[in-house]
Amino acid sequence: MRFGRALTIVWVSLRYGLDELALISFQKPWLSVLARVASLGRDLSAPRGQRLREALERLGPIFVKFGQVLSTRRDLLPSDLADELALLQDRVPPFPADVAVAAIERAFKKPVTELFTHFEREPVASASIAQVHFATLRDGVPGRERAVAVKVLRPGMLKIIDQDLDLIRMMAGWIERFSADGKRLKPREVAAEFDKYLHDELDLVREAANAAQLRRNMANLDLVLIPEVFWDLCRSDVMVMERMRGIPISRTGELRAAGIDIQKLARDGVTTFFTQVFRDGFFHADMHPGNIMVSVEPETFGRYILLDFGIVGTLTEFDKEYLAQNFTAFFRRDYKRVAQLHVESGWVPPNTRVDELEAAIRSVCEPYFDRPLKEISLGMVLMRLFQTSRRFHVVIQPQLVLLQKTLLNVEGLGRQLDPDLDLWNTAKPFLEGWMHEQVGLKRFWRALKDQAPYYAQMLPDLPRLLHGYLRQKPQDDLRRELQELAREQRQTNRLIQMCLYGGMGFALGMLAMQLVIRIRFLWG
Repeated sequence: MRFGRALTIVWVSLRYGLDELALISFQKPWLSVLARVASLGRDLSAPRGQRLREALERLGPIFVKFGQVLSTRRDLLPSDLADELALLQDRVPPFPADVAVAAIERAFKKPVTELFTHFEREPVASASIAQVHFATLRDGVPGRERAVAVKVLRPGMLKIIDQDLDLIRMMAGWIERFSADGKRLKPREVAAEFDKYLHDELDLVREAANAAQLRRNMANLDLVLIPEVFWDLCRSDVMVMERMRGIPISRTGELRAAGIDIQKLARDGVTTFFTQVFRDGFFHADMHPGNIMVSVEPETFGRYILLDFGIVGTLTEFDKEYLAQNFTAFFRRDYKRVAQLHVESGWVPPNTRVDELEAAIRSVCEPYFDRPLKEISLGMVLMRLFQTSRRFHVVIQPQLVLLQKTLLNVEGLGRQLDPDLDLWNTAKPFLEGWMHEQVGLKRFWRALKDQAPYYAQMLPDLPRLLHGYLRQKPQDDLRRELQELAREQRQTNRLIQMCLYGGMGFALGMLAMQLVIRIRFLWG
């Protein structure tokens, strides 16, 4: 199976001339000559962007996902390739409407006419995993029909994805076994993460649950709209949700004509992303332009509309705090703290020299500060950081690979909306405020509130536990502990008395001052 799939990939690459595209990209004359020789006998008259897009479509969903990510990086690709790959975001060739209707009727055991008063057979969007049809939900009450979007999974996706994942796992094993960086890069764990996310995307019930969670999380932000899910009409291969109306984020001309503040939209996008990551630890991880619209309805004007929730990322409290501290240190240009965090987290060997790691990180990041986004290539920054991490044996964290991919999507989106957006300074106040909440009084009260049920359950058992502890302790040890406890208690009492007397003195002083001011005012 692996061999057959590998042959298919090679055949498609040769059929669409991807080998020729790769060879002519190198600035070597002899490679250009080799590319011309290799193209003899093949019809490669179609534009290179079209050939690349059609090849990725032919190879299947994993390659289409790769093309979607590339389409957002106009700083890394020529414009003709980026424009053509952008069609992969929601213009993958659809499968027949009869197949979609049969899947819906099989899922709900009812004819489509009993579920919907109207069903559009022409799909409004067609992507690598599924396609979407607009419909009107039959509500049982005349005049109360709801406009909905019906998402139907492409048939046969599981078999194709499993074949490609089998190849990826095989190559990951080779990298881990034969590459000098195999253990550090953890290719098998990264492949397992990719496997998990793709299989999650094939279950539309899981996607519906992701949408419901994001809708709750974003309810009070007033920057994002998430469609409502109709749970009675959700199955593993069919999902019915609220129809959303807006302008696709890629149509900046239409957005400007509608009166949308593009610069504010770019800033709101950064705020939305960092809120999902650092406040909730639950973020939309497929944020290419095909999944994002902007509302022009009067009551929600200018808000983002997020679609397609098959891939989401999650972060633990440790991951969030570690990343926030790293970002904050980066924004403050505190490279020593960044290096220390790498050592404290175990990402680099404990014998790493912090001053050398600090100098290496400074050399990568310092040139990019105080520059607009159009002059910054995050892809180049990540590449240089990767080279630095290799030198210092940084262990790759598989759970953060999806976050890195999403960050590239967000940067590509911000670059399209506002090339002058300062990504660093836009995110800095948010992260500093979040860090303040994590270490301040709010964090203490939140933790106390979360643990209150546990404490309430434990309190009735305290007398019994204390009695058992006292019975087990030798008398001399117990006497010493009680004396130490009494001494600490006396010190605490003195401190409380000093604070109390100081507070009373301050309050009396303030009252006396106000009294003197009032007397002077009355006496004029």
